[in-house]
Amino acid sequence: MSRIGKLPISIPSGVTVSVSGNVVTVKGAKGELKQQLANGVTVEVDGNTINVNRKSEMKQHRALHGLYRSLINNMVIGVSKGYTINQELVGVGYRASNQGQMLDLVLGHSHHVVFELPKEIKVATKTERGSNPTITLESHDKQLIGADAAKNRSLRAPEPYKGKGIKFTGEVLRKKAGKSAAKK
Repeated sequence: MSRIGKLPISIPSGVTVSVSGNVVTVKGAKGELKQQLANGVTVEVDGNTINVNRKSEMKQHRALHGLYRSLINNMVIGVSKGYTINQELVGVGYRASNQGQMLDLVLGHSHHVVFELPKEIKVATKTERGSNPTITLESHDKQLIGADAAKNRSLRAPEPYKGKGIKFTGEVLRKKAGKSAAKK
């Protein structure tokens, strides 16, 4: 039995979970999320708990058991508490600003990088004197916010010598030693 898959999911107050066919719908204060299930996995709602079961011991069903339990747990947490990701822009002249859902980044290119975030994500930027500019992303959908944060980071990933680029707040970067001077 899957160690993760067999754990029950507790439903907090204010969250409703419904299963119709092979689609699980979770509604809460922050929003609504849906997840379609594979054929080998079933979901049962018993009062304030959700149990994820598999139909057989086939390798594919065992693999999907823990996956769907984690996805449904992330949905329950997302609609009740939400998720927040903070990113820092490290580098001279790097800036971030936003106008609603439009995120405008200055990352050392010859042009500004501007793109629109999905409406499910709330974005805030902060620039204070003496500290790095920060981007704060908030959403109820963990998959969506993670994908957007990874897309932001890929625009200018931290380089290994000085650490310049977009990094997650609190992330520890492995730095390389630079070229050492030749001895005479």
